[in-house]
Amino acid sequence: MTKRFKLLFPVLCIVVSVTVAQTSNKAKYSAANIYAGIEVGSKGVKLSIVELKKSKENGNSFSIVKDTSVNTDFISFTKQTYDATLSGLSSLFNVALSNYSIPSKRIFTVISSGVKIQADKENKKDWINNFINDFKQKINEPDRIVEVVSVLQEAKLSHLGIVPLARRYNTFLIDIGSGNTKGGFFPYGNDSEFYLFQLSWGTKSTANATEKLCTDDKSLANYSRVLQRVTAGAENSEIIYAVNLSGSYPVSDHIAFSGGIAWATATLIYPELINNAIVPVTYEDVERFYKRLSENYGSLSETYLLNKMGEGLWDKKATGAEIKRVHSVFDQRSMMAGTALLLRIMRQFKSVSEAKQFYLVKNGQVGWVSAYVDQVVD
Repeated sequence: MTKRFKLLFPVLCIVVSVTVAQTSNKAKYSAANIYAGIEVGSKGVKLSIVELKKSKENGNSFSIVKDTSVNTDFISFTKQTYDATLSGLSSLFNVALSNYSIPSKRIFTVISSGVKIQADKENKKDWINNFINDFKQKINEPDRIVEVVSVLQEAKLSHLGIVPLARRYNTFLIDIGSGNTKGGFFPYGNDSEFYLFQLSWGTKSTANATEKLCTDDKSLANYSRVLQRVTAGAENSEIIYAVNLSGSYPVSDHIAFSGGIAWATATLIYPELINNAIVPVTYEDVERFYKRLSENYGSLSETYLLNKMGEGLWDKKATGAEIKRVHSVFDQRSMMAGTALLLRIMRQFKSVSEAKQFYLVKNGQVGWVSAYVDQVVD
């Protein structure tokens, strides 16, 4: 996929398979133009390897070489999750360095804003500092820069890396992460000023808050009831205010959602669009999906979805692998949490203007590294 994908309305003609990117043959790219970004997020560690393609006519673009992650739940702040995250980061760094022959100077390592926010909440800032020092010692690079990115940095980089220039100034991008949600838009038709949208809620933090309030009743029915109370509270205390404060709806025709839950939701709602990097959805589509999650979870299994696709020119092997990957990243309850949060945000834009177009971006996780590299190369 190129960095600046095209949002085609109403038909999407992007032919990109995330599954193919997982198993790319190294002979298909030029090692001289390969970069890697490794992000320590709330849920785990993500590695994105991209190939830079230079063009004087069209500017720089990127193709995904590899995209993978290790789930370690860093924001639980336990010794077990700390050690698992350190091991995951070091392992993925060595994958980029050794397996893909990427020089260390072209491997970027960052700590996400979601981790910082949760660490601030729990007075765990020293965990981040110790983690960075332990990582640098483990890979024997004492001078390595491991940046703790701010919410503003992360949101702007994601927008620059995901949204094409042609749609940059009328698209509001919202990234629902594990620990927080961030995004924004460029209000004045240029890149100089970026309006930030942020929430302290993400997929994992929403699920954690719900689990804590479930007390002794661990049933799915109780989890669903408590989840609705938690997300209603988030909507009333933060989401409504943040959407109104953003002032985005007069200038943003398109509302694009990225993050793991956007990828998972798009994949399971429309498995036949496995090769599409972005998928248009309505509020009602996502609402029906949530109902299936909570009431008929079996209808989202690999076997059921593949059978429903019927006969045709489908790549069922690739589709099945991607569905499996979704279920390996999200269990039923975490997917319910992320989808419930997504619906609460969508509802505010839907209530403001029925003309808004909603899109789910599947591979937005490479956005920040694409923009990061673009800045370095330029």
